[in-house]
Amino acid sequence: MISTKGRYAIRVLLDVASNQQDGYVPMKDVAKRQGLSLKYIEQILPALTRNGILEGVPGKGGGYRLVVEPKKLTIGDILRITELNLAPVSCLQVGAKECKRRSTCPTIDFWQGLNKVINDYIDSKTIEDLLKN
Repeated sequence: MISTKGRYAIRVLLDVASNQQDGYVPMKDVAKRQGLSLKYIEQILPALTRNGILEGVPGKGGGYRLVVEPKKLTIGDILRITELNLAPVSCLQVGAKECKRRSTCPTIDFWQGLNKVINDYIDSKTIEDLLKN
């Protein structure tokens, strides 16, 4: 399940992409337009700036803007930053210990297939795609 952190990050980035034509977008404006807590948004921003998605300028007239073009920013990129792990089962999580039953597991192919479908889908959609909706 995708957490509010991942869902809100997508909403924040869509809002910034829609409103950055005049420069940097203040997060208080994003919070108001999106009906989100500014404090919660502020918990998401460091990961997005640290990973080169957003750039921020403090102070009056400051705010955030996208560093990555909306057509190059996939939903998969965003969710991997905010969720850290999207695997449908723990044995497929990044850094998971090798399961002792993996070589005889009758369900591993199913879980790997589901994992591939999820990742292919989220990597096929961009912020620009969502803006068009």
